[in-house]
Order: sequence, then C-alpha cells, then structure tokens
Amino acid sequence: MSESVLLFSYGTLQLKSVQLANFGRELKGRPDAMVGWRRDLVEITDPEVLRQSGETHHPIVSESGDAADEVPGVVFEITPDELVAADGYEVADYKRVLVTLKSGAVAWVYVKA
Repeated sequence: MSESVLLFSYGTLQLKSVQLANFGRELKGRPDAMVGWRRDLVEITDPEVLRQSGETHHPIVSESGDAADEVPGVVFEITPDELVAADGYEVADYKRVLVTLKSGAVAWVYVKA
C-alpha cells in the first residue's frame, strides 16, 4: 500500500460484513486503545447501516478526560479512498477526528458528534 492512513475502530468497522460492504476486502489490523475516552451505545436507524452491521445499537465514544478510562479496539492501515468510504458508512451521530492511541500511533477515529 503506497499511500495509507490509520483508522482505529472500537465497533462495527471491525465486522467482516461491514468491511466487505465498504472496502471490498477484509482488513488486517492490530490491537490498540484510546486512553481518556469512554464507550456508550447509540441507536442506529439508517437502513443500509443496519443491513451491513446487523446491529440496532452501535458503540460510540466520547472524551472523558480521565486517564483511567480506556476504549480497546483495532487499528487498520487503509487507503485515503477507503477512509472516504468509511465516512459514507458512519451516520450523523459520529464525526471523524485524529487521536493519539495508547501505542503512540496517530489514527482517525469516529467519535460522538
């Protein structure tokens, strides 16, 4: 992969069905975590997102400011075009931001809008 970006997922972007629908391939990733964030759930009503994930409630994170809070997940190396595809998958409850992960890697992640 000549040009790539990092994308951190703590939720449905880790599902093979979601990856195939949005990226046309299964992603390979490595475990990591977001420190100072907490995980909640949000109800999903978008029919296409529901079809792809098979889940009515998806995880969503917001910054807690507490270093004891940690959200585990997986960091993936993807192309800029795949990042745009991920933007199309996420509903309006989410916004994409850059975060520094526990490993020190800087990755895009979708957080509470």
